[in-house]
Amino acid sequence: MSNLRPAEQDLLGTLQNLYQNPADLNRAVSALKSLGLCGPDSVPANPEADLDLLRPQRCGFPEVIYGERKSTELILQLISAQQAAGQCSLVTRIRPESAGAVAQHFPAAIVNSIANTVRVPVGEQKVVGGPVYVVTAGSSDRAVAEEAIETLRWMNVECELIQDVGVAGPHRLLQHLERLRLAAVVVCVAGMEAALPSVLGGYVPCPVIGVPTSVGYGASLGGLTAMLSMLTCCASNVVCVNIDAGFKGGYVAGLIATRTGLQQN
Repeated sequence: MSNLRPAEQDLLGTLQNLYQNPADLNRAVSALKSLGLCGPDSVPANPEADLDLLRPQRCGFPEVIYGERKSTELILQLISAQQAAGQCSLVTRIRPESAGAVAQHFPAAIVNSIANTVRVPVGEQKVVGGPVYVVTAGSSDRAVAEEAIETLRWMNVECELIQDVGVAGPHRLLQHLERLRLAAVVVCVAGMEAALPSVLGGYVPCPVIGVPTSVGYGASLGGLTAMLSMLTCCASNVVCVNIDAGFKGGYVAGLIATRTGLQQN
C-alpha cells in the first residue's frame, strides 16, 4: 500500500495493531475506502485544485472536471492524475484551445465540439446500463443535449439522441414512442415554454429528467420559464435539473440506468 498518503500510512499502522488477522484488517481497510477515507494519491500538490481520486469508491464514478475558467495546464494535470489512477476523465465546458491540447496529449481523447466536452477513456469500455434516450424539443437545444449524451457515454450507459420532436409538431414524437417506452430513463431537453416533458411524461413508464435550456425570446427569461414549467409539470414521472445543465441531467439519468440494470435486447 505504498500509494497511500503519510496520514493513511499512520492509520494503516494503527489498524494493523488492532487487527492481527489479515482478513479482519482487509475488511477494515475496505470499510474506510468505502467512506472515502483512504485511497490513491497521485495528484501533485497544486494550490488551484485538489482532485478527488476517492470519488469512485464513494459515488461510483470519478470526479468530473468542470473546464470553464480553468487553464489548459491545470486541465492536463488533472486528466493525467486520473489516468494514472486508472480513472476515465470527462471535462465539461472546455474551451476549444484546451480541448485541442487535450487531444494532442491524449491520443484516445474524444472531443465533442458541440457539447464543449472531452472524454479520455481508460482501457476497454463495457456498457453497464441503459438504454437512455436524450430527446430535444428543437435543434437549438442540441448543445445541452450533447453534453448529456457525452456524460452518459463516459458512464458507459447505452444512449441515443432524438432531436427536434417538440410540441409545435406533435406527430414527430409519436414515431419514436415504441423505442422510448423501452427506456430506463428519458432526458428531455427543452427551452421556450418547455411543454415537451409534460407530453412525454404521459407516454412513457420511466423517469423523465427535464433539462430546461436558455433558448427562447424575452419572456423565456433565459430558461427560467422553461424551468418553472418543468417544475410545475402535471406528469408524475417528470423531474427537473438546472438551466442548461446537460451534464447534471445526463449524470442523474446514468445513475438511474446503471442501478436498474435494464438492457435493450
